[in-house]
Amino acid sequence: MMQCTTQPGHYRLKTLVSTHKHVKIRIIRLIVNYETVKRVCRSCRICCDLRHNSIFKGGSKMVEGAVTKADKTEFADCWGTAWKTPYIMRLALSAGIGGLLFGYDTGVISGALLYIREDFRSVDRKTWLQETIVSMAVAGAIVGAAIGGYINDRFGRKKSLLLADVLFLVGAIIMAAAPVPAMIIVGRVFVGCGVGMASMTAPLYISEASPHRIRGALVSTNGLLITGGQFLSYLINLAFTHVKGTWRWMLGVAGVPALVQFLLMWGLPESPRWLYINNKEDEAREILARIYPADEVEEEMEALRSSIAAEREMKEANGNIFQQVKEACSNIVVRRGLYAGVTVQVAQQFVGINTVMYYSPTIVQYAGYASNKTALALSLVTSGLNSVGSVISMFCVDKYGRRRLMIISMFGIIVCLVILAAIFFRAASTSPSVGSFESESFGKNSTCPAYLDTSNPSSWDCTKCLQYSSCAFCSNKDSKYKTGACFALNDDVRKSCRSEHNRVWYTKGCPSKVGFAAIIFLGLYILFFSPGMGTVPWVINSEIYPLKYRGIGGGIAAVANWCSNLIVSETFLTLTEALGSAGTFLLFAGFSIIGLVGIFFLVPETKGLSFEEVEKLLKRGYSPFKKHPSEDDDDDD
Repeated sequence: MMQCTTQPGHYRLKTLVSTHKHVKIRIIRLIVNYETVKRVCRSCRICCDLRHNSIFKGGSKMVEGAVTKADKTEFADCWGTAWKTPYIMRLALSAGIGGLLFGYDTGVISGALLYIREDFRSVDRKTWLQETIVSMAVAGAIVGAAIGGYINDRFGRKKSLLLADVLFLVGAIIMAAAPVPAMIIVGRVFVGCGVGMASMTAPLYISEASPHRIRGALVSTNGLLITGGQFLSYLINLAFTHVKGTWRWMLGVAGVPALVQFLLMWGLPESPRWLYINNKEDEAREILARIYPADEVEEEMEALRSSIAAEREMKEANGNIFQQVKEACSNIVVRRGLYAGVTVQVAQQFVGINTVMYYSPTIVQYAGYASNKTALALSLVTSGLNSVGSVISMFCVDKYGRRRLMIISMFGIIVCLVILAAIFFRAASTSPSVGSFESESFGKNSTCPAYLDTSNPSSWDCTKCLQYSSCAFCSNKDSKYKTGACFALNDDVRKSCRSEHNRVWYTKGCPSKVGFAAIIFLGLYILFFSPGMGTVPWVINSEIYPLKYRGIGGGIAAVANWCSNLIVSETFLTLTEALGSAGTFLLFAGFSIIGLVGIFFLVPETKGLSFEEVEKLLKRGYSPFKKHPSEDDDDDD
């Protein structure tokens, strides 16, 4: 070990093996990442702050597949290597497609739902059916992630990814050809299972089957392209708005990248780590020879041998999954880590982010933009800002700290949600009135039955009209802000309304002069969310647990995240019907305040702290009012 020439107090380590706490750590040819590895263990001189370092070999699988951060030098090295080496190029492309598929599935349904409602009247009339179509992919992802671990261990990482692609392709075909809404739901479950399996397998495969010098860049690229996939889905949605079959193309085109990834993966080898675990040492050595220079292969094999032996020891000591959970929950440090880890994951979902990602065009329609095409075009703003926020996070998370970034993010989210609630309240209270003459202009058979039956029709306005699932609002032909008509919701009346010059057909929101303000603050909401609450909860969960319990702790927190996602996506439209758009956003603001309080009291700052220091901090008990060790403390020589 020798002093780094560019950064005092940092070290270069050639090859070093030591038993450190519960796991044997093998560090191979490490050039310290100055931004993330700042601590040297005082007792054994082992660099023990490896939470962002992608060459960690051993310990739990959660660490190997966890969030990693790559600097710009590593990205340059990554793509330079990929360009020169066909194997690395295929691996990089496969990694990118995996992220795109994940993001595409998240975003595509938001636009497709607008046209599914038009094709299937039952979907348009039944809120729960719309919610089920959206949320069944989340339910499928939970199942896919749950069985993905077993399939990974039993059949290998490569076969798991191939199966995920098959599920995604089959799901896309089922949805594109669906004759009834029930088949769309079945297709969404298939796609969700594929997403769940791929989301946990892709980072794991990349971390095990790529050179360590570019591993962080490849995993980071996979994560970054998830938001890129969301943006791409909105672009594709917009492109198919004038094509016959609209939503069928939107959902079906997802099968193309899945097929491409399947073909790319077919030519890639299995993970050398999995091969070695399954007693295929020669095959593992063959693959390592394709990844590393000849003089490093045996060194890597020795590292693989040591880390797998340590992992087997840990498994034998830990027992089955139920014993691991019981042991983890009986440990005060793990419990406090879970309080923090689960809090940030649940808060991430209950600020309402996936209502925006899944229902963005519908929310734009709530703001008064009735046209499907306009709603999709304006939704591009939110998706684009989400991608921008992810890039901002990469530069801020280590500079400003995790806790600070989340607290700033939550304050911004709360302010935006309260303002959005006020905007939607203003829009609802100033919506155009409904007139008897206008409502009977196409004949009484065209008028909404609920309007005909009311004893006080003069009190009706657009907002009141749209509260009934069988009614729609047709704007005045002179001005959409003047008195309009409340018509029966059916295709014939809709065509009659749209056929008259300047009339607009509204089914979700009413004409509003403050609608554009809602789009602005929706964009600001995303900008506050993405750099902080969008990425930091995953970073926190890769750092907050003791090494021995990192896999089980991260798994529990991830399940909490998926389940919260399912609850929010399955209830959003029902909440807007019951509380109105303003009340729903105000409710999310309330949840956000609770989340902010939880983060303030339960989540410590982990920036610059080694795993040991985080463990000691949790053991003492974290309080925001106590002084804790600073990340800027000088390291002892």
